[in-house]
Amino acid sequence: MAQITKKALEASLKHLLLQKPLPKITIQDLTDDCGISRMTFYYHFKDIYDLVEWSCEEDAQKALGENRHYDSWEEGLLDIFKAVRENKPFILNVYHSVSREQIETYLYQLTYQLMIDVVEEKAVGLRVSTEDKDFIADFYKYALVGLMLDWIKKDMREDPQDLVNRLAILVHGNIVAALQHYDTKGR
Repeated sequence: MAQITKKALEASLKHLLLQKPLPKITIQDLTDDCGISRMTFYYHFKDIYDLVEWSCEEDAQKALGENRHYDSWEEGLLDIFKAVRENKPFILNVYHSVSREQIETYLYQLTYQLMIDVVEEKAVGLRVSTEDKDFIADFYKYALVGLMLDWIKKDMREDPQDLVNRLAILVHGNIVAALQHYDTKGR
């Protein structure tokens, strides 16, 4: 039941964001649109920004699905781009209304999880420290999020498939090569 209420609040938030910017939306607006009491809202979320964060995390997990492997990371990244585009009014409103930092945090968490899963998969059999694996995943995380933020800033005009294809050319084989350079077994 809790998940249903949270999803209903998320739907109300996205519906209201089509009508007005985030700073103009109140808890009362959300609860009226959703048909619940203010107390019910506060049972699930501490404020609207908590709902925004939860919504972003839910969308992220849905977007990534099972595409967290070396052979499918491009599909995972493409799914992230598609999820952002499908939620364009929500993302742009949050991006312009709240803060770029909140969108960055959401995207960093999402892309880090994608990249660390890929790095861990390719590090099997190598002696690479956790710090080095995190460093590699962070490097790609920052590159991916930078591209995505630039894409969002430019109103999501470029085709996500083209972006992912171009990025794949740059990345192809580089994660494995980086892991091999950090492998202490080979030194």
